[in-house]
Amino acid sequence: MWGNRTSMPITRLSRHLWSKNLSTEANFETKPFKLHRLEEGPSTNVSLTRDDALLFYRKLQTIRRMETTAGNLYKEKAIRGFCHLYSGQEAVAVGMKAAMEKQDSVITAYRAHGWTYVMGVSPFSILSELLGRKSGCARGKGGSMHMYCENFYGGNGIVGAQVPLGAGIALAHQYKGDGGVNIALYGDGAANQGQLFEAFNMAKLWKLPSIFVCENNGYGMGTSAERAAANTNYYTRGDMIPGIWVDGMDVLAVREATRFARQMCAEEKGPVVLETVTYRYSGHSMSDPGTSYRTREEIQEVRAHRDPIHSLKDKILQAELATAEELKVIDTDVKEEIDRAVKDAKADGEISMEELPADIYSENLEPYIRGITAVDKLKHLNIGSRVNYA
Repeated sequence: MWGNRTSMPITRLSRHLWSKNLSTEANFETKPFKLHRLEEGPSTNVSLTRDDALLFYRKLQTIRRMETTAGNLYKEKAIRGFCHLYSGQEAVAVGMKAAMEKQDSVITAYRAHGWTYVMGVSPFSILSELLGRKSGCARGKGGSMHMYCENFYGGNGIVGAQVPLGAGIALAHQYKGDGGVNIALYGDGAANQGQLFEAFNMAKLWKLPSIFVCENNGYGMGTSAERAAANTNYYTRGDMIPGIWVDGMDVLAVREATRFARQMCAEEKGPVVLETVTYRYSGHSMSDPGTSYRTREEIQEVRAHRDPIHSLKDKILQAELATAEELKVIDTDVKEEIDRAVKDAKADGEISMEELPADIYSENLEPYIRGITAVDKLKHLNIGSRVNYA
């Protein structure tokens, strides 16, 4: 059932372990996908190689550890302002990234730390950004909601506004003919925004290579999906756009659904709507304890039975893709990496006052940047490298 077996290679993970035959690949069954305007959907029989298993596990653990650390830094008042944690939803970012091609792009809402990491920004740079330090990916000026890197367009603070922007990025992929697909993510709380349906309509008319993803974590701030939407089948709400319901707590199901949707877009059968049903363990933001509109028992029930990391760990061990000792080594490595990142980020400096008006434009056409009042004239500087500029 579990595929081919071979002797475990001598790697850092296995150097101190006894010799044992381990599987190189395993097959699993996901929960059934629900379909809208599709006769066939993704396969529920998915494969997982040993290398991918270890990679996914490391990425899931890194996001979880990073977010836990960010929450602690916020409680210490080292992080200020808005801070929205991704704990519990990690399988969405890790699974989707595993199905992406290098030319694909992503834009998301303000719960962006996990996506920033999988798109290529180091934990050190993310934590530096959260702490307002100059080594942050936006040199400390973006904070929690505004992080960027190549092919990653943020981090956007206006509810739902990233979806029409994502349609525009997909139009750019189509216009340039680069074969790229855009993934635009939004929450169930944003799903009733009128601008989403305008973007859906234009994307369908123009057959844009867009994957619109509703990360349905059950609550828009403190309002449950059932109290906010007459139709909570978000995968059907693209109307004429095909849709797929996905178990967003299963990294393999997310990867398989994204592969399927991406292939549709590559064949000019896009756009596609995905609904990834997931859960956030923390409140909406750090200012929300997250227990006034749901019970602690509900949260613990999800942690105990649906947690994406525990679920993948169980699969890996049952299929003998790795040993428990190997996974413990990864846990230790991740903890050490995040601890170093925090120490280095705290030791990093802030930008100078002169840099505050820098990098607002890639090409500044005005002689000055307006300050707090119209009479405040600040000099614009270009310091950081231009990202996603073409």
